[in-house]
Formats: sequence, C-alpha cells, structure tokens
Amino acid sequence: MQTVIDDDPERRRLREAASGIAPWRRWGPYLSERAWGTVREDYSDDGKAWHYFPHDHARSRVFRWSEDGLGGVCDQRQIACLAFAFWNGRDPIVKERLFGLTGEEGNHGEDAKEYWWYLDSTPTHSWMRWRYFYPQAPFPYARLVEENRRRGKLDPEYELLDTGVFDQDRYWEITIDYAKASPTDLCMRLRIRNAGPQGETLTVLPMLWFRNTWAWGLERRIPRLSAVDGRIVAEHRLLGRLTLAGDPGAELLFCDNETNTLRLYADPDGPPYPKDGINDHVVGGAATVNPEQTGTRAALRYRLAVAPGATARIRLRLCAADAVPDLGDSHSATLSARRSEADDFHAALVPAGASADEASVLRQALAGMVWSYQFYNYSVERWLDGDPAYPPPPVCRDRRNGGWRHLGSHEVISMPDTWEYPWFAAWDLAFHCVALAHVDAQRAKEQLILLCREWYMHPSGQLPAYEWSFGDVNPPVHAWAAVRVFAIDGARDHDFLERVFHKLLINFTWWVNRKDTDGSNVFEGGFLGLDNIGPFDRSMLPAGAGYLEQSDATAWMAMYCLNMLELALILARHDRTYEDVATKFFEHFTLIALAMEDQGLWDDADGFYYDVLHTPDGSQVPLRAHSIVGLIPLLGVTVLPGAVEKVLPDFAARMRWFLNNRPRAAEVVSHITVPGMGERHLLSIVSPQRLRQVLACLLDESEFLSAHGVRALSRRHLEHPLTTTIMGATFTLDYEPGESTSALFGGNSNWRGPVWMPINHLIVGALKRFHAYLGDGFTVEHPVGSGCELDLGAVADDLAGRLIGLFTRGADGRRACFGESARLQQHPDWRDRLLFNEYFHGDTGAGLGASHQTGWTGLVADLIVNHCRPWSPG
Repeated sequence: MQTVIDDDPERRRLREAASGIAPWRRWGPYLSERAWGTVREDYSDDGKAWHYFPHDHARSRVFRWSEDGLGGVCDQRQIACLAFAFWNGRDPIVKERLFGLTGEEGNHGEDAKEYWWYLDSTPTHSWMRWRYFYPQAPFPYARLVEENRRRGKLDPEYELLDTGVFDQDRYWEITIDYAKASPTDLCMRLRIRNAGPQGETLTVLPMLWFRNTWAWGLERRIPRLSAVDGRIVAEHRLLGRLTLAGDPGAELLFCDNETNTLRLYADPDGPPYPKDGINDHVVGGAATVNPEQTGTRAALRYRLAVAPGATARIRLRLCAADAVPDLGDSHSATLSARRSEADDFHAALVPAGASADEASVLRQALAGMVWSYQFYNYSVERWLDGDPAYPPPPVCRDRRNGGWRHLGSHEVISMPDTWEYPWFAAWDLAFHCVALAHVDAQRAKEQLILLCREWYMHPSGQLPAYEWSFGDVNPPVHAWAAVRVFAIDGARDHDFLERVFHKLLINFTWWVNRKDTDGSNVFEGGFLGLDNIGPFDRSMLPAGAGYLEQSDATAWMAMYCLNMLELALILARHDRTYEDVATKFFEHFTLIALAMEDQGLWDDADGFYYDVLHTPDGSQVPLRAHSIVGLIPLLGVTVLPGAVEKVLPDFAARMRWFLNNRPRAAEVVSHITVPGMGERHLLSIVSPQRLRQVLACLLDESEFLSAHGVRALSRRHLEHPLTTTIMGATFTLDYEPGESTSALFGGNSNWRGPVWMPINHLIVGALKRFHAYLGDGFTVEHPVGSGCELDLGAVADDLAGRLIGLFTRGADGRRACFGESARLQQHPDWRDRLLFNEYFHGDTGAGLGASHQTGWTGLVADLIVNHCRPWSPG
C-alpha cells in the first residue's frame, strides 16, 4: 500500500503534475553525467563508440543527441541546460563533466573515476541535493588511464583515492541544493567548503546553454543567450524567456555550442567562439569568449578564495520571468520550506521499527533513483540515415539496430546509471519502477507503459533491450513489475493494468513464437542479462554446437505466465471476459513447468536445475553449473486465494476440469483447504518436495549463501570449476566473487559469484509466496548445518536483512559496501555518503561495478519499506 501521507505539499505537487494543473516535472535532473562514448553519438564505420567520441573531445565537440554536465538540470525536452563547472587553478581543463575510463582503458571495463553523490530529492524535484569532491591537486587524468591500462584482469582497479590526491583532505566539498518556488522557478545554493589545511582559490562556473538543434539541417532557428544587467537571459521560441541570476561579483562569459573545428580537425573556418571557448579563456586567458556577450552557451564566473575549513556560498536563481530574480528572503524561504517538506515526505515512508541508519539508506536510495531520470533522445532511423547537413554515415552501421528503425525516443526515462549506463535497459527499468512506485507511482506506471508503446516495442512484439543492441533479449519482468507497482499504488488503477496487459500479450506471444525453437515449451534467450554466467557466451554458441535449452529462460517464461495470470485475475474481477485469458495463462504455465521436467532441465540426483545443450547428434548435455540459472525456477510461483472460487466461478470451474483431466498438472499445482478461506492453490515450478532440495543449496554458506545475500554462482566452484568441451574448444566456469576476470560482454560486469540485488529481491519475494501457502509448519535448516529451523517467511526476512546490511553499519561500525577503504569507512565526510553499486563481492559485500547503479540496486528501498511485512496473496 502507498504509505505517503496524501495531504503533504509534495504529494499535492504530485497530484498537480499528474493532472496537468502545474508542470512540476518540467525541470529536473534530466541532464546526464555522460553523453560522450555512447552509441547515439557514434557515427563510425567500426561501431567503436568509445573511440569515436572520447572524453577529450567532449569539451570541444557538439553532441548530436543529448548533453551532459555536473550536477545539472534541464527541461523535459532538453532545450536548455544548466550545470556547473569548476577549476582549481591547476588542472589543464575546466572540470565540466565527470571523468572515467572507456571499456578498453579499464582493466575491468568502463568505470567512472570520480566521487559524487545524489544525496536527496523529492519525486517532483522540488528539492534536490548533489555533492561532489573535487581535488585541489591537478586531477590525475593520465595516471588513471596509464595505471589501469597496465593492470590485468586479476588486479584490482586503480581508483582516484589510490592516487593520493585526497590525502590531507586537500579537496573541495561542493554541495548544490535546488528548490522550486514554482514549476519554472529554481532557487539554487552552492556551498563550497575547503576541506584542506591551507587557503585555496576555486573558480566556479554556473553554466546555461542550449542543446544544439540547429547544426544538422533540420532546424534553422538559433536561440540566443545575452547579458542583461549582470544576468544571463535566454530566449527560445518554445521555452520563452529565461533568466539566470546570481550573487554579485560574477563575470559573464559567452561562447557558442558549436564544435571547435580548429582544435579537432585543423580546420580554421570554424566558429570564433566555440563550445570550449569558456574553458580556454578560464584556463589560458584565450580570446575565445564573445566580447558582445551573446551566444548559445554562457557562464557566471566566480573566483573564490576560501580559508582552510571555511565555506563559501553562492546563490542562484533560474526563472521564466522578466522580473529581476530575488536572491534574498524569498530565495532563503524557498530553500528552507522545500527541505522541510522533503523531510516530512520521506519520514512518512519509513516503516515503524526502522533504525535511523535504515531510514538514511532508504532516503539516499530513493534520491539516486529520482536523480537517474534522464532525457533520452534517439531516432534510430535518423541516426542510420544521417542528417541533411552532413554526408551520409557509413552503410555498414546498419549492422547495429538496423531492424529497429521505428524506434524514436524523445522522453525522460529512468536510467540504470547516470555515467556508466546513460541509456535505458528494459529489464533494469522494470526493477526501477518497483522502487520508484513508493514515491511516485504515477510516473512508475508511465515508465512501464512507455517501453510498450509502438515507438519502442518492435512490430514483432519484442521490447528493446538497450542501445548497444536493441535486439538482445532481456528477462521478461515487465508483467511482474506491473503487478508490484499496481499493489504499491493501492491496487486501484485498473486502467493502467488493462493498458499494460494488452501490450504485454503481444510481447508474450513474441517470446512463444521466437524463443521456443522446437515448440517444446522450453525456451532459449541467450545471455538474458546475465552476461558471463555460463562457461561460454550463451548468445553465441560455437558453430555447429547445436542449441541450448535454458533453465532460466524457461523459468522466466513460467514466471511471466503467472504474472499475466495474476494481472488477468485482477482485471477479471471487473470484466469477466478476462477469465478466459486467465485460464490460458494457467494452462500455459503448467505446460512450461512440466516441460522443464520432461526435457531434462531438472536433475534429481543433484537436486538442481541446469541448462541443457542439444547437440546435432541428438545428445543432451547438461551444463552442471550451480548458478542462479538453477535458482530462477524458484521465481515461478504464485498463490491463488480461496476467494477465486467465489469471485471467478468460470475460471475456477475450468481450473478444476483441467486438474481432473490432466493428472500430471498436479505436479506443479498444489492445493489446500484453509478454514474460513476456502481452497487455495500453489502454482510453482518447484514442488514443495523439490523446494527443500534447491534450498539446501541456496542456504548453504559453502554454496550460494553469503553474509550479504545470495551469490550468483556457488562457492563450490572455487575448488570444483566446471569444465566443458564443445566442438573441440574447452570452456571453464569458476567462482569469481569480485570483478570479472573474463572479457565476456566487455568484462565490466560479473555474474560468477557476486551478489546482485534484483535476483535477490525476486528470491525474497518468491520465498514469501511459498510461505503464504506452506505456512509456519514448513521449515528448513537455515543456514545449512546450523541446526536452526526457520519457516520460509523468516528465511525471506533474513535474506532481506542481509541485503539491507550491505549499506547499514554493522556492530563494528563498518558498512560492507565500502569494502576495505579506510576513508569510506571512517572519514566523517565520507562514511555516511552511500554509493549504490551494480553488484557486490560474494564474500565481503564490497560494492563493485558501476558505482551509481541506484537503478536496480535501489530495490533496497523496497526491501526496507516492506521488511518483515508478510506477503499477501490477495
């Protein structure tokens, strides 16, 4: 149920935004932290996006599709952008964007090499806080590249902290607060603290600019920025008039958001005041800013001398008005009021009994989720064919996304990570929406519907995966997310449910027609988002090897059936025509679940599920990996309450007929009669008998169970690697609890041992469903070998507690997610500022991978809100 108080100011703003009364979401943190190195900006003939548009070009070269900046905001169409730049007087360039390594430069793939945090945000962005630590010493760009290139896959990554630039606290702590006085009136406050031992000087550059829409031969009108009485005034035919004002003492600098052709291409005929004009003027004094104080890119330049330990402040205001923006009492009052309202809003989310530390984790996780809404602009057709003002791109580029010409995005979408993954990913987004629904269910529902719309979903019914390859296949978790979001929102928006259900019928049909090779109800799908989980790339089997029937793909489809069944049963209570569809998904589930048995995916001797390779000679070779591939069948479970018999008699009658006339269906459908509740049914791939066998692996600390959640690969493979020979090639799978030692899928993700939040979250939910049916009398030893018997609800609660414990302080005062970093664990400036990593070390819990993946790792917010609450089958 929605736990937010309905009459608080932020909830009122949410209602006004949803109804169109006031556009509170018009401005938000939709400006990415990285636009360089993306597929959208890649017009090369070899598809090497990182090479075609590197970080070194970003300050000088115009972006085609979207912009980036530090701690910035933009409007929903990214017409105008506002962000911040800094110069410590020592760096070779102004710090306008976060630095990181490309996929080839990093010894474990791409990686941001900076420290920044999304500390707070309300869902309408009426209040936001962002923090960045900027070294006072020269930023070690070259050293980070060279040392990480030197290191191999077995070495740890070389981080910015390792360079020593933060020693003696010689850095700037920069905090930016945003508060909206109205939907189009943003008050900002910068606090710049000199954390170091001696006085230092910092140049601060609040920047306002227009995304370049005019250089491509499609839009000829060029908007303008100009100086008016010490303020920057912007005029645009769609946005109207904007004014950026700041505290007195700023120097106004102007240039154009145009490529510096002289620097990049030795072409002297480029613009006199190009995109990097402000950078070159600030760093070297070059005459590269427009003396007429007009252009399409501008900055307020402040030079601050700050004593050690002291804090300087700058007030700013961006508003759509001709009046002089007030930086006095109303500015202060707006910041104070919005902060107080944010406190009240988030306090209402915290469940009774949660600790202050858990409340802080909850708030920071949700802040990261909300800050990860990004403007995503990409027309595949335009990208493939090129722009009128430029020569056609290489024809060979059609190899990437050539079958997705219909896809055209110009929306704000929830992204996995604002630097490492600044593009949407289908299954990530489904998980995001479950966490986001706790603060803004309406927007979560809109996001789920968005990817099902005709300008995203392929005409065949496939959902787009991500821009590197829209045609890749992600696990089908959209229906699961729709059920969860519907419930979090109070189980009342049947229009949403009906709308998403019809589109998912198309997607379900695509899966059945495209990913069941021989019609056996056993499915393929390739890597399915699990990157290097197998001994080889499951999307690219060796030529002539045959085909792979996958336990996870088949289990995902069984879960999809059950989620669609749940949706249909909810809708059938209001429209009886859905009873027929519910029957279809009930029967289809039984066929898939039984096929897993018939096709040999279950190994009774091992008590586990495996992928099976079907070779051309008719042999079946199980791949005996103890990985989450064999745990995902646990997720195919739901409970039909006794009320179904009474409320939906036609469905109940058909279900009884099917069970009576298809005796084997009883293997995957159990039923009990509960006094006062009628007959309840458990639909599950894993029978209660087999459940004990699978849980004996899952809850074994020498296998899957760690102190911080369920590992993606059993620890048994540390001493017993799986070796498979196919077509003369030998492949090995062993336990790797940390960063990947493999280059599969770029090597920046690892599913061979770490703990991943989304799968763990699903396992917790599945165990609660089993407990809702089996009750307190069904117990298992947890952990295995402990002698402690717990019911499945208690096991689920324990797993949730382990996952939450990744971020909260333990008895020793340490946070597992910070690993062995003394500064992160102990320093008062750092120890309470959380990073929500992509995944976590399988033994220590240290955060790994993308550092700001508050996308699906933000699911910890859902765990905190629901921790120790029983799951109800409805």
